Amino acid sequence: MKKKITKGTFVRTILLVFALANQILAVFGKSPIPIDDDTVTNLISTAWTVIASLIAWWKNNSFTDKAIKADKML
Repeated sequence: MKKKITKGTFVRTILLVFALANQILAVFGKSPIPIDDDTVTNLISTAWTVIASLIAWWKNNSFTDKAIKADKML
């Protein structure tokens, strides 16, 4: 049976290549993404808030079959 590469593996590999390229450029003093520190801080803060909100929303709402069954049992 021939096994296929999953989408997750492909995406993680592409992101790793971009991260490595970014790091190499940073070592040589090049800025692949020319943005200032305040913008980076705002982007990280916003991303953190969005991710935390989505995780909290998902964890506190029963969407999976197992979760719905567990809610009924409680």
